Formats: sequence, structure tokens, C-alpha cells
Amino acid sequence: MLKLGGMWGNDPELGLHPAGEADDSVNRLPLDGVLDTYGGRIRVEWDPSAKVTAFGPLSYFIHFLKTSGLWEEWVNLCPLQFTSNNAPSKEKILGTILLSILAGHKRYAHITTVRSDTVLPELLGMAGIASEDSVRRAFLKGEESDYTLWMDRSMNTTFEPLLAEKWVLDIDGTVKTLYGRQEEAKVGYNPTKPGRPSHVYYAYLISALRMVLNVDVHPGNQMASEFAHPGLFAWLDARPREQWPALLRGDSAWGTEKTMLQAEARQLPFLFKLRQTEGVLRHVAELARGREWEFAGGGWRGVESELQLQGWTKKRRVVILRRPLAEGTVATESDSETGQPVLTGMVVINKDRPVYEYAVLVTSLPEGEVLTIAQMYRDRADAENVFDELKNQWAWTGFTTHDLRRSQLMARIVALVFNWWSLYVRLAVPGRHTEAISSRPALVYGIAKKTSHGNQAKVTITSYHGKAEAIEAVLTQVGSFLTRFAARAEQLSRPERWAALLRVIFREFYSDPAPFGLLATS
Repeated sequence: MLKLGGMWGNDPELGLHPAGEADDSVNRLPLDGVLDTYGGRIRVEWDPSAKVTAFGPLSYFIHFLKTSGLWEEWVNLCPLQFTSNNAPSKEKILGTILLSILAGHKRYAHITTVRSDTVLPELLGMAGIASEDSVRRAFLKGEESDYTLWMDRSMNTTFEPLLAEKWVLDIDGTVKTLYGRQEEAKVGYNPTKPGRPSHVYYAYLISALRMVLNVDVHPGNQMASEFAHPGLFAWLDARPREQWPALLRGDSAWGTEKTMLQAEARQLPFLFKLRQTEGVLRHVAELARGREWEFAGGGWRGVESELQLQGWTKKRRVVILRRPLAEGTVATESDSETGQPVLTGMVVINKDRPVYEYAVLVTSLPEGEVLTIAQMYRDRADAENVFDELKNQWAWTGFTTHDLRRSQLMARIVALVFNWWSLYVRLAVPGRHTEAISSRPALVYGIAKKTSHGNQAKVTITSYHGKAEAIEAVLTQVGSFLTRFAARAEQLSRPERWAALLRVIFREFYSDPAPFGLLATS
């Protein structure tokens, strides 16, 4: 019998003889094995001393972090403190989190799969990968307010130069289903797992750029938008007016009197969707008779009106949109409160009896044609894509702990890494956002070996992606640009250097071109 040295956290015995009897010849076998395969007999050797990584292309991302100064600032500002001489450094804790998130991990236990990476930790200036327990426990001590300030400053550093331009703030909430006994795990509205406890994530985004400004984690029974008001408006009120968005935009969860009053008190323009309550439906029915419906794009037509629902303090501008359902479509009535389908009646559409789908928008914008307002709201669909990506392709709904404060902190850290990665990928693939489902296989995964000859270190990368040659060309170009940029931007401060990089990444967003000749990418 041969004992495995606790590979999975215990010490199981492995019987090597199929009959259960010990075979003494096993002890005479060399550690290096000979395997029979369909490609012939091969010899397998294990070399634990080799400096290798499964994420070789991330060396270019580390080049991006160093050029931008984002990594150093995040680490330096971190309030983590350890008193034990055996405790890992904060560089080691944060670097482990960073690499784990980039690798696509969603649980602390997954960190074990990168513990033997001996390349990337060196490139980040770390002394190896921290254990999952060290990472999990790292933020237990210390003041929550200190961690909040740290992440506020780190998030602000990333996106603040963008706020001088005209931008739109998208707000939305999503549900994270929980399966343990987490703090503030409450039963509330849960579209995928009704009756399951959950947390609610409220996030604020820069529209079109897919940049996460902030995220607040709430108990699962706080799905109403008013629970997000303190965080949202405190975030806005803390900023100078010139950094405020040109428009606040949200779905029907935000189309409430309370939200609109908050925005109006700040003279902040808004555009929301309204739930189709009885009062809204009655108004739609009145307008449907004898009104000329204008072209609104995307198969929709619309009319403009004013509406004061019961409980509202005043009339507000509304735009009612409708489009005919396609022939053969089965239409279902919807619950006016939740918007979820309820099978109270079904109608099969035919050409002789058109049935319309309606959407009702409310806005404080004094100008803008029906088409313009309709398109402005349709542009909000991109925010839904961000939520989908964060939940399903990143660790936003992972790294779960018992206490709410660490869940909140990890949600913000994931959002920060998401922002960094999105910006880096936009540098590699200009003009559009590439989701992690495509960017991670191409720009994260790849075997690399680090060697040293004299004072010269070399990383040799082998990509097994089907478009390996194209990936090599793109990353080589990115690396070359960052090197040139760093050399030519030495006269700039770190904030100025980062602002200049953002102008390269989001050239189409800025009203004026990049200000320095050094920003040319060709």
C-alpha cells in the first residue's frame, strides 16, 4: 500500500494491486513513469522545480498594470496589517486574489489550483501564492470604514478621468442566490430560485463604456430601489458637480416617485421605465384612441404626453411606445407589479387583429423627439449585458463568506479587476468590449516557462488557442505600445499618465483627440 501525502487534505491509502494484494515490484519502479498511449509509448517526468504558469499571456497584463501604476496604488493604499512574522504580505494576499479572479475562479478553494504558479507571482513582486485560508481570513480584522475608503479611492482612480466628459449613469440591481447561512441572507424577489435566500447587488455603471462605478450589497429582501438610494445619492453628492452624469437611467424598478424626487431635488436629468400599473394602463388606453403614433425606431412607434399618477406630487413627461406583436406570437398578460408573465389569458396573434406590446418611459428631459428618447432608453440594454457578464463569467456571485462586509468587499474587488481587465482588452481590441468568455481563453490561458541567463530573464509562452498567431501579434503590439508609452510619458505624473492611457483606450468617447503625440499606437 502506498500513502498519498495528503493531496486532498487527508492521507488516504491507495491500493495499487487490482486484487488488493501488495506488489513489491511497485517499490522498484522509478518515479518517472512510462505510459502506453495511442500515440505510442511515452516517458513522463515531473519537474516541480521548473518555473511555469498556465497563464503566460497575463505577463502582458502585468506590463499594463505597471505602466498604468494601478497595481502599486491599490497595494499601497490597502489598510491590511499583519502582526505575525509568518503572515503573508498584503502584496501576496492581493496578488493572489487578482490572479484567482483573472483565472476565472469563483471560490476561495479554487486558489489551490494556482498555488504552484512560480512565474506570475514573481512578475507581480510577490513571494508566491497565498493559501485559500489566508485570503479568506485576510479581511476579518480591521475597520470596515478603512476598507471602504480604500476601495473608494481605488475605484475612483480607475474611472475618475472619464467623468469630465458627458456620460450616462446606468443603475440596476441583481439577485445573488445563497445556499449557506450567510449574514443578511433573506428571502425576497428571486426570479431564478423563488423562495431561496439571497443578497441584492446594486451597481452603478458608465453607460457604453461598461465601467463599474460602485456596487452595494444588500439583504435579499431589499430589492426595492429605495434601498439603493442612500448609496447612489451619497456617491453622487460626494463628487463635484462637473463630474455628475448628464443623465440618470434605469428600468421600471427605478421609475418611482421616490427616485424621481431625489433626482429632481438635485436637478439631475433622468429617464426611467414605468411599471404598467392600472393608472399607466388607463393612460395608455386613452392615448391609443385617435392619436398619431410617431416612428420610434426598432419597430416601435410612440406618442408623447404628460402623466400624474395617484401619489405623484406633479405631472411628468412620459413617452408611450408600442409595436405590433408578430403574427403567430402567443401573447400573455403580465403582472403589473413584477412584470413577470402570468397565464391569465393567451391570444394567438393574426394579421387581422393586431396586438401591441407597450413600454412607458418617464423623463425630466425637456427636449428630445420620441425617437431620441426611445433610442436613449434602448441604449440601456448594454447595462444588462454587464450584469450578465459579471455574474456568469466573473466571480461577482462567488467568494462567499458568512459575513456581509467581506461579501461587499469582494464584490467591489471583482468589479475593480473587471474594470482593469476590460480596459486592457480594449487596448488590445480597440473600439469595443470583448467579454471574458472570449478574452480569457485568448489572453489569459497559455503555458509559459521562465528562465534566466545571467541578469536576463525570459518568459517563453506557448498558446494552444486556435488563433495563437493572431493573439501573439496583438499582444506583441500591445506590449510594444506600453513600452513606448512608458518611455515617452516619464514627464507625466501617475494620474496624468493614467488619464493619457484612458484617452487612448476610449478615443471615441472623448470630445477632443488624445492631447499628446506620444499616444499614437501605430
